[in-house]
Amino acid sequence: MNKTPTDKPHSPAWLRQHTEGVILRIQAQPNASKTAIVGIYNEDRIKIRISSPPVEGAANEELLRFLKKFFKLPGVQYQLLRGDTSKTKEVLCRGASIAMLQDAIHPL
Repeated sequence: MNKTPTDKPHSPAWLRQHTEGVILRIQAQPNASKTAIVGIYNEDRIKIRISSPPVEGAANEELLRFLKKFFKLPGVQYQLLRGDTSKTKEVLCRGASIAMLQDAIHPL
């Protein structure tokens, strides 16, 4: 199939459009030596090491702080939608676009 100018560029599986912004699919690794994005995990999530332990929401709070600091996108709010007690998480980046997040993460 030929690509036409109206075709949308393919977005990665770890980013999904949402009515309020973009959902970022994450594979978290708590208790790491430092908080950082490691890369792509199973092609459908990004892997993020988190320095906080998974106790009483500390790792989730650190993850949201890290995303805000990493992306530096004014007006974007980050909310954990799924994965409160799981390593597999979904974060709503309210007010963001897929292009904004891809540009900030590229190249992974």
